[in-house]
Amino acid sequence: MDTPCYKERMSPLDELKLLLRPAGGGIFLVSTGKAEQLALQRRFYGADSDDDVTRAYHATLTRIADAKVVVLGVPSDVGAGFRRGANLGPQALRERLLLDDPSWAARCADRGVVDIGDVFVVPQLLEDDMLADAQLARTRRALYPDVSDVDRAALPCSPLSIAERALALVQRLNPRAKPLVLGGDHSVAWPVVKALHDAGKAFGILQSDAHTDLLEERLGIKTCFATWTWRANELLGRGGRVLQVGIRATRFPKQHWEETLGVRQWWASDVRRDPDTSMRELVAAARALGTPVYLSNDIDGTDAADADATGTPEPEGLAVDWLCSLIDQLGHAPGLVGADLVEVAPLLGRDGGRRTLEVAARYLRHTVEGLLH
Repeated sequence: MDTPCYKERMSPLDELKLLLRPAGGGIFLVSTGKAEQLALQRRFYGADSDDDVTRAYHATLTRIADAKVVVLGVPSDVGAGFRRGANLGPQALRERLLLDDPSWAARCADRGVVDIGDVFVVPQLLEDDMLADAQLARTRRALYPDVSDVDRAALPCSPLSIAERALALVQRLNPRAKPLVLGGDHSVAWPVVKALHDAGKAFGILQSDAHTDLLEERLGIKTCFATWTWRANELLGRGGRVLQVGIRATRFPKQHWEETLGVRQWWASDVRRDPDTSMRELVAAARALGTPVYLSNDIDGTDAADADATGTPEPEGLAVDWLCSLIDQLGHAPGLVGADLVEVAPLLGRDGGRRTLEVAARYLRHTVEGLLH
């Protein structure tokens, strides 16, 4: 994606301004939902006008160099499966955090948590390498109309490709910054893992999920909600560097996944039967990796009684208090190199997503503390 002339022509900050939008602005809206989107942005940035939002947002990007945590929304559900709606997750999560604490954004900024906004999503696209040259050219013209032909040809245009590029730029500006990504379906975890790996970070993965996501491909698609962990496991070299907890919806038994792919699993039934022992074993396994971990938190790892606003809610999952405690312990040791929270689809909940968002916001607060530790 980088060409010599491209690097000379555009700084990382200028490129980020092209790739991203202010928080909550990653979904393209013209009428329906536009007023709510703009209202969130004004609250989030403490702005009185849309121009003020833009100025405040651009000022936020200049703080990346000193950030401890960088928050990025990826409002894409193109990589999802049964039920869609996780594209509304990043906006709804920010709204919930502000509802719980109107000073949330300001307090985070004071602590070095910088929200760099959203990937701007073309909702029919997923990854650039899935697209023909003609489609890439048309989408680039639509997304970057004021950019020269030479520079435009180097820019990504699909959500996963934009996310990976944006996070790579963040790492270039500040290698110490830890990413916290708001999904979106679970495919959005892949560009985070890829960007961290390409930046030279050593880490393991701890994944809370009802599903293994360990298919090599799904219907010929190499990156989606069901395959991202397979790719991440290969990237990290297997060897037990992927730890999964909450598994309960899979065609194969635990030993199949552990023996064939070298992952380690704590199924939801094990945790529910003996939560204290499971916690000790899981934390010990994470610490034994000898590196920090990337926490990938699919909301469906949580019991459906507390988190039904998701594409594939599953009963008999993890308890909210238990998972919060796990996040806290991981933050202390071995530490978090980054994290995500994915698959929150507010409109799919029986209560309009109220309980799920309450739980998800709680997870985010614990995750931020863990990343800052």
